[in-house]
Amino acid sequence: MSSELLNRLRAEVGGESVITDEDIMGSYSRDMMPIAPYGKPLAVVMPADVEGVQACVRACADACVPVVPRGAGSGLTGAANAIDGCVVLVTTKLDEIVEIDAANRLAVVQPGVVNLDFRDAVSKHGLFYPPDPSSYDWCTIGGNLATNAGGLCCVKYGVTTDSVLGLEVVLADGSLLRTGRRTVKGVAGYDLAKLFIGSEGTLGVITQATVSLRPLPQAPATLVAGFPTTAAAGDAVARIVGEGLVPSLMEIMDAGSIRASEDYLRTDLGTGDDTQALLLCQSDSGGEVARREMEALEQMCRDAGAGMTYSTDDLAEGNMLLHARRVVLTALELYGTWLTDDVAVPRTRIAELMTGCARIGEEVGLRVAVVGHAGDGNMHPTIVYDPSSEDETARAHRAFDDILSVGLSLGGTVTGEHGIGKIKQAWLEREIGPVGMWVHRQIKGALDPHNLFNPNSMFAVHGEHGPEGDNAGE
Repeated sequence: MSSELLNRLRAEVGGESVITDEDIMGSYSRDMMPIAPYGKPLAVVMPADVEGVQACVRACADACVPVVPRGAGSGLTGAANAIDGCVVLVTTKLDEIVEIDAANRLAVVQPGVVNLDFRDAVSKHGLFYPPDPSSYDWCTIGGNLATNAGGLCCVKYGVTTDSVLGLEVVLADGSLLRTGRRTVKGVAGYDLAKLFIGSEGTLGVITQATVSLRPLPQAPATLVAGFPTTAAAGDAVARIVGEGLVPSLMEIMDAGSIRASEDYLRTDLGTGDDTQALLLCQSDSGGEVARREMEALEQMCRDAGAGMTYSTDDLAEGNMLLHARRVVLTALELYGTWLTDDVAVPRTRIAELMTGCARIGEEVGLRVAVVGHAGDGNMHPTIVYDPSSEDETARAHRAFDDILSVGLSLGGTVTGEHGIGKIKQAWLEREIGPVGMWVHRQIKGALDPHNLFNPNSMFAVHGEHGPEGDNAGE
């Protein structure tokens, strides 16, 4: 049967688009999360157009072979990881910006377009696409859609779903669903586009998106503030939020993240040895408005106990400071393999989460550095360990789970932007409860009745119970 499927895929999608070389397939078998399980695919298929995606899905459906959709592989939960015998359907060749409609401030884009390339393209029309994950220079729009990715600008502009008007999706039988709109408003029927955003490839393959754009902001002014304690930094965030200020960016770094960035970049951020937390804010309002915002932000940081504040409207200097924030994960590789978490808590409880992470690090005897989006409470505690040591690996896993538990106890969620994937399934059930899980499985069963799209990612399909405890399959 596998040879028949491969022959059909080569005939219908194109021989050059069907990869069976084991070394090449290995590079498409997993994402960036080191602990997520992955298997050996039957083939990697890279269609060049929508018809190729449809042909691949139909062929796999007829052969009852699972399909795992994949973008660039920048994910951090194993959501796009292969399972044994599957077909990994890679969308990176669908890389066309179909349309930029400057008058209506929208664009139509295929999933293989790199986020930064798209942002650069629309900026030439005086427009701005806000979602900007830290991997924006290589992650693709399709992956951003599948995980509902966020980024550093979320505090002011929201996450990916807030910029999406409509989608084109290949369903489990190979049919093409077009949902959403091109208008500013529209409430015709269920909002199906939102259903597929963040579904992690479990409901269909996104082949095109219509997204809204914004006017290009002014060059940002930047503020950096150093605090003697994480509690003081958390107080500053609470003050800023409470006053109704909405900077275009508000990031936080703990001492471990600051030192890692300084070591990696071989530079001094000027925070001083006593700094335990750093807050990085930007305003892209421009002119006098930005000046007033920066003054207010700086004053609130000082009132909260900042030992150092520095502001600049020099774009290069601001980009340098922002780069120090973006490279934290890479910088932590100086000390070992990292395992990054993705917890979002109410913004007034950020300091409690950071304190909890420090305590967990001490308990397990491992480095735990915290960096995150203070503007929306989405934190990324990162555990550094030696994967060749069974003991350290076990302690890293324990810390990972303990951090999730602390996040939930603070009224948070186990994922703010990375998704559930193959590493947080038990935590999804714990967070949303049995009725929530039942609804998820009902939707999955309706759209993918044979469970061929990314099976056993996000949640297990079988063994579910109905909202009153009855078996949903009876």
